[in-house]
Amino acid sequence: MKVLITEKLAESGVELLKEDFDVDVLLDLSDEELLERIGEYDGLIIRSATQVTADVIGRADNMKAIGRAGIGVDNIDIEAASKRGILVANAPESNTIAAAEHTLGLMLAAARHIPAADASLREGKWKRGEFKGVEVAEKTLGLVGLGHVGAIVARGALGMRMKVLAYDPYISDEKIRQMGVHRAESVEEVLENADFISLHVPRTPQTTGMIDSAALGRMKPSAYLINVARGGIVNETDLYNALKEGTIGGAALDVYAEEPNTGSPLFSLPNTVVTPHLGASTVEAQDRAGVTAAEQVAFALRGEVPMHAINAPVPEGEGAEFVGRFSELCESLGKLLYGLSDRPGETLKVEYRGEVAEFDTRLLDVSAQKGLLAPMVHEPLNFVNTPALARERGLKVETSRVPEDGAYTSLVTLRMQTRDGEHAVSGTLIGTGMRPRLIGAMGFTLDITPEKHMLFIRNKDMPGMIGRIGSVLGEAGLNIGNMAVGRDEPNSGAAMAVTVDEEVPDEVLQQLLEIPGFTEARSVTL
Repeated sequence: MKVLITEKLAESGVELLKEDFDVDVLLDLSDEELLERIGEYDGLIIRSATQVTADVIGRADNMKAIGRAGIGVDNIDIEAASKRGILVANAPESNTIAAAEHTLGLMLAAARHIPAADASLREGKWKRGEFKGVEVAEKTLGLVGLGHVGAIVARGALGMRMKVLAYDPYISDEKIRQMGVHRAESVEEVLENADFISLHVPRTPQTTGMIDSAALGRMKPSAYLINVARGGIVNETDLYNALKEGTIGGAALDVYAEEPNTGSPLFSLPNTVVTPHLGASTVEAQDRAGVTAAEQVAFALRGEVPMHAINAPVPEGEGAEFVGRFSELCESLGKLLYGLSDRPGETLKVEYRGEVAEFDTRLLDVSAQKGLLAPMVHEPLNFVNTPALARERGLKVETSRVPEDGAYTSLVTLRMQTRDGEHAVSGTLIGTGMRPRLIGAMGFTLDITPEKHMLFIRNKDMPGMIGRIGSVLGEAGLNIGNMAVGRDEPNSGAAMAVTVDEEVPDEVLQQLLEIPGFTEARSVTL
């Protein structure tokens, strides 16, 4: 598979991709050139300059994953990518330290007039009296957004003996308390009470222009506004007027509505500190972003789900990595459920028991659907397009949770009602390596490690049945890897799960069914 990189990326990230993929680094492609070339590639890695529009995605016939080396994805048409089953992932934590440090740096620069004092001294002037600043200690820092960057800024501010007032409706009261931060109930509360106000929200239709003349009018006349988040959140015309009229004390800006920007009227004002979008511009952040984006694309191209996927059901919060380990098991169970059913039904029931039931399992729901649908569709399935394809086929998914399971620490069971009755398969992960284990199928307990090629037998519980299977498979040149046997009461029904090195042909299955005592034989490829 081929990966295109259109902007400067850390060499370590490029080398990571080259281990498994053909990589083209084509910098400074025009929009027309990108449209012409994009159809060749399976993966794409960009930064902020490349515009991945609906037109680009429309021509990306082979595209499976887009990686953004950074946090913002507003230069990617996420909706268009999702409709085509293209996974989009970013590197949300790669530049958090850099952006937070730049925020604190701009705050201090504005408070102490550092850029103006530096420029004055370089001109041969010694004007200490003109650059009298203010201390940040005992002042209130207001944060609009308390995500990754905002949280680091809060810790730094607390270390400088500032009070921190934060508005973020998505952060729990417990986390607010643990951080030593005061909760604001609205953006207006932050604007009215803070001495320094720092923005940490994405640019969305709801946040675009949120800091306008009305918002600026709520700020203290001595307050400073800081924006290292996204351009467009602040109405720059309204900010210019407020600064020129002295409605607020000053502003420190790193991002702008249109970039690159060298002619903004804001740059002419003495009470502004401005930088050219340097929030993520550190050696460490650039390296982290490049490597993370490369890792995300590599995961996606291998059929795995990246942990920073934007448009796929990535586990969130505590236990995310633990849940991710069950994805392969759930996909195998979905394939197995299909293989053991004559015709899949309309409702897939997924039951989680034990520890796994305590966490966000949306990824596992999709993994199970992905396995179930794989034999039915003629297009590649991934964690983006699977839910849509399932809905198109009328497949409903119902989940249930049982906090504790007496036999296993965690257990996943898939059930489906078909015309010939209900089918169910169960599995878990075992050992320190958390290896997949099939626990139940065909109505019996069958403890076996799932392999690519498997044979499932239903038979009468009578002497010699295992030997007969061995003889038939041996005569056909099929080597047995492992076997598990399950049964009810002695001399009643029984079942066997057998792993083999190759797929069992239909004629061998028919040969088994011609032997008295064997009632069902199915070959399943996982």
